Amino acid sequence: MNIGFDAKRAYHNGTGLGNYSRTLVTDLSALYPEHQYFLFNPKPSKRYSLHGANIHEVQPQKKLHQIFNFIWRTFWIKNDIIKKNIDLFHGLSHEIPMGLKKVGIKTVVTIHDLIFLRYPEQYNPIDIKIYSAKFKYACKHADHIITISQQTKDDIIHYFGTDSKKITVCHISCDRSYQLTVSEAEKLRVKKMLNLPDEFMLYVGSIIERKNLLGICKAMTLIKNEIRLSLVVIGRGKKYKEKVKALAKENEISDRLIFLSENENQSEEYISGSCFPAIYQSAKLFIYPSVFEGFGIPVLEALFSKTPVITSNISSLPEVGGNAAYYVNPENPAEIAEGIKKIINDKDFTEKMKSDGLLQADKFTPEKCAASVMDVYKKIV
Repeated sequence: MNIGFDAKRAYHNGTGLGNYSRTLVTDLSALYPEHQYFLFNPKPSKRYSLHGANIHEVQPQKKLHQIFNFIWRTFWIKNDIIKKNIDLFHGLSHEIPMGLKKVGIKTVVTIHDLIFLRYPEQYNPIDIKIYSAKFKYACKHADHIITISQQTKDDIIHYFGTDSKKITVCHISCDRSYQLTVSEAEKLRVKKMLNLPDEFMLYVGSIIERKNLLGICKAMTLIKNEIRLSLVVIGRGKKYKEKVKALAKENEISDRLIFLSENENQSEEYISGSCFPAIYQSAKLFIYPSVFEGFGIPVLEALFSKTPVITSNISSLPEVGGNAAYYVNPENPAEIAEGIKKIINDKDFTEKMKSDGLLQADKFTPEKCAASVMDVYKKIV
């Protein structure tokens, strides 16, 4: 089977959508080598590459298509898909090209979340209209829909009225590097490279309102005289980040916030994320009190890393954390603070969280997640 993918985010996105795309394609190609995988990439990438004997990158060849690659990705790409004899095309992030059904090419689309409909006040009104049009088209015209959580499946049924039989939940995995134990020597090297403290808490994610970094800082303020650990932050932000900094300054904890994106000497290891497993495994705990998530890959990365997790008791996060995480109301900093104290002070509790975390993470191995997607492919082709 020749399987095509919308690979824009696989080659150009460093956050959740990019991680999902790269992990899934890499795992499928390794576990199901009898198939050929064609990655349709609208423009060259200097950041990411995917390799394998059965992985083939496809870029627009015509000059006009290269200049207007955003149009190529939606309309003109159809001719290139036909030329490559694609049997099935998978839109990895919410959209599929126009007109594939008319030429007999089967399609699958992955819908990660409908956050723009749940929290429209956090989005530009024009973006909401664009997203709505793309998502609705994909859900209506794709032969099958994959969601990464039950939460997202429920949202699609609620907002779009889609038949539940057309939707399959295929949980996602994370990069295999998080399953490997990092040596103490390597952890020390990474700490030195990034100038990290010996002990710290960790947050990974975009610095935006929904992710709730402000809630963590409020919790740190409540226990600043009891727990003096710094918080290492992996992620970028703008206006909301300034709000976080202002609160930290007002409560005299600015010196405990370490924004790695501001490190002037960022190494290639940090930019690519190859040193992240060492950072996770060096952290005393991982905090992710997001108000809403379609899945929450960083929680899974922490579970595989044997790092205790504090996360929210809402949306899809309990699907990921199972009985291995410490759950809090994300709107209640006092609950977050109690979780931090519990994990830091109760060693037996912490050790149980680590072992339970590995058992929970085993439900999301690359093999299991790739198999669920391949099962969808085989049902519709």
